[in-house]
Amino acid sequence: MPHGSRDTSLNRKLIITVAPTGGMAAKSQSPHLPTQPDEIAASVAASHREGAAIAALHARRPDDGATCNDAIYRDINQRIRAECDIIINNSTGGGSSGDMLIDRGDGLYESDFAERLKGCEAGAEMATFDGMTFCDVHGGKEIVVVTPPSRCETLVKRMVEKGIKPEWEVFSPTHILQDVTRLIEMGYDTPPYYINMVLGADKGFQGAMPYSHDVLAAMIAALPPQSIFCVSAIGPAQLPATTQAMLLGGHVRVGLEDNLYYRRGELATNEQLVARTRRIATELGLEIATPGEARDMLGLAPPR
Repeated sequence: MPHGSRDTSLNRKLIITVAPTGGMAAKSQSPHLPTQPDEIAASVAASHREGAAIAALHARRPDDGATCNDAIYRDINQRIRAECDIIINNSTGGGSSGDMLIDRGDGLYESDFAERLKGCEAGAEMATFDGMTFCDVHGGKEIVVVTPPSRCETLVKRMVEKGIKPEWEVFSPTHILQDVTRLIEMGYDTPPYYINMVLGADKGFQGAMPYSHDVLAAMIAALPPQSIFCVSAIGPAQLPATTQAMLLGGHVRVGLEDNLYYRRGELATNEQLVARTRRIATELGLEIATPGEARDMLGLAPPR
């Protein structure tokens, strides 16, 4: 293919990522939300059977508070590995509760960067690179996430030291054009670069763009050369955004981290969302990548 072009043919392999938990939704919002290591591992294994090749994981404390505690991550990862060979991708974004927040004493809560770094310490093959700086309100708290260029370099250096491939998580074209492209050009990743675009968050939460065909097309156009992209979208945007991503040559992420519902008024399970994605992809003529095939596509070594 010409340099920089996308393979939009319908005989290629599609990587499906399942994001089973996230760092925000609560068990009270859905009884299907897995928050403890045994629940997360069981949901990931079921999603793997339905076609998921990557598991994008968040950890929770026993009280369901968000954490990047490496012991909890390691417990989750080991349970998953005992069940299947899915690619394990630990979050360094954390969440909006639990260990992740520092009370600054001025009415603001700051995401704990030192805690976020622990997501690189549990033997994952991939980890999310969350380089955003923003302020949002969640649970009645004003939460500040501060990831300036120096912290971005600290985070990606930790991934390099641990042999982890970054999943570059971006919420707008600015995120692509600033830190992601800068760090790639500095040599902190090798191609192909795997960039996950998050769209459709309510009222620009975490700086995310709304989902539309034009927004997605603009973000694809901003990608650096030798990158492949994944699309995840929040709530009702998940189904149309991921379907469009398949048609535009991308890969997809689904799961309860991003969307608790199968359809209006009907709560979903992770495996239901993965199974629906697989059916749509199959109807479009796409083949579903196994974890081994996804590793080959991403340049990952076989799991240890």
